Amino acid sequence: MSGRRGNYLLAAFALACLLVGGCGPKAVKDNGHKAAKALIEERWGVVVEGLRLVAAGYMVDFRYRVMDPEKAALLQDPRERPYLIDEATGRAFAVPRPAKVGELRQTAYNSLPGKGKTYSIFFANPGRAVKKGERASVVIGGFTAEGLIIE
Repeated sequence: MSGRRGNYLLAAFALACLLVGGCGPKAVKDNGHKAAKALIEERWGVVVEGLRLVAAGYMVDFRYRVMDPEKAALLQDPRERPYLIDEATGRAFAVPRPAKVGELRQTAYNSLPGKGKTYSIFFANPGRAVKKGERASVVIGGFTAEGLIIE
Protein backbone atom coordinates (compact mmCIF):
# COMPACT_ATOMS: atom_id res chain seq x y z
CA MET A 1 0.00 0.00 0.00
CA SER A 2 1.21 3.41 -0.71
CA GLY A 3 0.66 6.96 0.39
CA ARG A 4 -2.77 8.20 1.36
CA ARG A 5 -4.65 4.94 0.89
CA GLY A 6 -2.42 3.16 3.42
CA ASN A 7 -2.82 6.02 5.88
CA TYR A 8 -6.61 5.96 5.49
CA LEU A 9 -6.74 2.19 6.09
CA LEU A 10 -4.50 2.50 9.14
CA ALA A 11 -6.68 5.32 10.50
CA ALA A 12 -9.85 3.29 9.84
CA PHE A 13 -8.37 0.29 11.65
CA ALA A 14 -7.35 2.45 14.65
CA LEU A 15 -10.83 3.98 14.81
CA ALA A 16 -12.46 0.54 14.66
CA CYS A 17 -10.22 -0.64 17.50
CA LEU A 18 -11.24 2.33 19.64
CA LEU A 19 -14.94 1.74 18.96
CA VAL A 20 -14.86 -1.96 19.88
CA GLY A 21 -12.70 -1.49 22.95
CA GLY A 22 -9.25 -2.30 21.61
CA CYS A 23 -7.54 -4.70 19.25
CA GLY A 24 -4.47 -5.66 21.25
CA PRO A 25 -3.77 -8.81 23.26
CA LYS A 26 -5.55 -7.33 26.30
CA ALA A 27 -8.84 -7.09 24.39
CA VAL A 28 -8.56 -10.73 23.35
CA LYS A 29 -7.72 -11.82 26.91
CA ASP A 30 -10.67 -9.85 28.35
CA ASN A 31 -13.08 -11.51 25.92
CA GLY A 32 -11.62 -14.90 26.87
CA HIS A 33 -11.94 -13.95 30.53
CA LYS A 34 -15.65 -13.19 30.05
CA ALA A 35 -16.13 -16.53 28.30
CA ALA A 36 -14.34 -18.32 31.15
CA LYS A 37 -16.59 -16.60 33.70
CA ALA A 38 -19.67 -17.69 31.73
CA LEU A 39 -18.39 -21.29 31.74
CA ILE A 40 -17.83 -21.13 35.50
CA GLU A 41 -21.39 -19.93 36.01
CA GLU A 42 -22.80 -22.63 33.75
CA ARG A 43 -20.78 -25.50 35.21
CA TRP A 44 -20.48 -24.49 38.88
CA GLY A 45 -23.49 -22.19 39.40
CA VAL A 46 -21.47 -19.23 40.69
CA VAL A 47 -20.47 -15.80 39.45
CA VAL A 48 -16.95 -14.79 40.45
CA GLU A 49 -17.21 -11.30 41.93
CA GLY A 50 -13.54 -10.69 42.53
CA LEU A 51 -10.19 -11.46 43.99
CA ARG A 52 -8.94 -8.59 46.15
CA LEU A 53 -6.01 -7.84 48.40
CA VAL A 54 -7.18 -7.09 51.96
CA ALA A 55 -5.60 -6.78 55.42
CA ALA A 56 -2.79 -4.53 54.16
CA GLY A 57 -2.01 -7.07 51.44
CA TYR A 58 -1.47 -10.03 53.78
CA MET A 59 -4.74 -11.71 52.74
CA VAL A 60 -6.55 -12.27 49.43
CA ASP A 61 -10.36 -12.20 49.48
CA PHE A 62 -12.11 -14.41 46.88
CA ARG A 63 -15.83 -13.58 46.52
CA TYR A 64 -18.46 -15.44 44.57
CA ARG A 65 -22.25 -15.17 44.23
CA VAL A 66 -24.33 -18.35 44.10
CA MET A 67 -26.70 -18.64 41.15
CA ASP A 68 -27.42 -22.39 41.37
CA PRO A 69 -27.13 -23.76 44.94
CA GLU A 70 -26.92 -27.41 43.90
CA LYS A 71 -24.03 -26.83 41.50
CA ALA A 72 -22.27 -24.52 43.97
CA ALA A 73 -22.43 -26.96 46.90
CA LEU A 74 -18.86 -28.21 46.27
CA LEU A 75 -17.43 -24.75 46.96
CA GLN A 76 -18.78 -24.89 50.50
CA ASP A 77 -17.92 -28.50 51.26
CA PRO A 78 -15.70 -28.37 54.37
CA ARG A 79 -13.85 -31.52 53.23
CA GLU A 80 -12.52 -29.71 50.12
CA ARG A 81 -9.44 -27.55 50.72
CA PRO A 82 -9.31 -24.34 48.68
CA TYR A 83 -6.04 -23.01 47.28
CA LEU A 84 -4.99 -19.83 45.55
CA ILE A 85 -2.35 -20.43 42.87
CA ASP A 86 -0.10 -17.58 41.75
CA GLU A 87 -0.02 -18.11 37.98
CA ALA A 88 3.37 -16.41 37.56
CA THR A 89 5.23 -18.59 40.08
CA GLY A 90 2.97 -21.61 40.58
CA ARG A 91 3.09 -21.04 44.34
CA ALA A 92 0.00 -22.20 46.26
CA PHE A 93 -1.60 -20.33 49.18
CA ALA A 94 -3.99 -21.94 51.65
CA VAL A 95 -6.85 -20.71 53.81
CA PRO A 96 -5.65 -19.88 57.35
CA ARG A 97 -7.24 -21.69 60.31
CA PRO A 98 -6.82 -19.61 63.48
CA ALA A 99 -7.51 -21.66 66.61
CA LYS A 100 -10.32 -19.51 67.99
CA VAL A 101 -12.31 -18.77 64.82
CA GLY A 102 -11.46 -21.70 62.54
CA GLU A 103 -11.00 -21.72 58.78
CA LEU A 104 -11.49 -18.31 57.15
CA ARG A 105 -14.16 -19.39 54.69
CA GLN A 106 -17.87 -19.98 54.72
CA THR A 107 -18.96 -23.62 54.65
CA ALA A 108 -22.27 -25.47 54.85
CA TYR A 109 -22.40 -28.87 56.54
CA ASN A 110 -26.00 -29.89 56.05
CA SER A 111 -27.51 -27.33 53.71
CA LEU A 112 -27.07 -25.85 50.27
CA PRO A 113 -25.71 -22.33 49.84
CA GLY A 114 -28.33 -19.62 49.42
CA LYS A 115 -29.27 -18.54 45.90
CA GLY A 116 -28.19 -14.96 45.20
CA LYS A 117 -25.98 -14.79 48.30
CA THR A 118 -22.34 -13.77 48.15
CA TYR A 119 -19.72 -15.84 49.95
CA SER A 120 -16.04 -15.29 50.61
CA ILE A 121 -12.85 -17.24 51.16
CA PHE A 122 -9.73 -15.61 52.60
CA PHE A 123 -6.31 -16.88 51.52
CA ALA A 124 -3.07 -16.15 53.35
CA ASN A 125 -0.58 -14.02 51.44
CA PRO A 126 2.61 -14.28 53.51
CA GLY A 127 5.17 -11.64 52.71
CA ARG A 128 2.66 -10.04 50.34
CA ALA A 129 3.84 -12.49 47.68
CA VAL A 130 0.95 -11.89 45.25
CA LYS A 131 0.38 -8.33 44.15
CA LYS A 132 -2.37 -6.22 42.64
CA GLY A 133 -2.72 -6.72 38.89
CA GLU A 134 -1.26 -10.24 38.86
CA ARG A 135 -3.22 -13.29 37.71
CA ALA A 136 -4.18 -16.13 40.02
CA SER A 137 -6.35 -19.24 40.04
CA VAL A 138 -8.67 -20.51 42.76
CA VAL A 139 -8.93 -24.29 43.14
CA ILE A 140 -11.49 -26.07 45.34
CA GLY A 141 -11.71 -29.79 44.64
CA GLY A 142 -12.77 -30.06 40.98
CA PHE A 143 -13.61 -26.34 40.76
CA THR A 144 -11.00 -24.14 39.09
CA ALA A 145 -11.29 -20.44 38.27
CA GLU A 146 -8.21 -19.47 36.25
CA GLY A 147 -6.83 -16.14 35.13
CA LEU A 148 -8.45 -14.03 37.84
CA ILE A 149 -6.87 -10.61 38.16
CA ILE A 150 -6.07 -9.55 41.70
CA GLU A 151 -7.61 -6.17 42.46
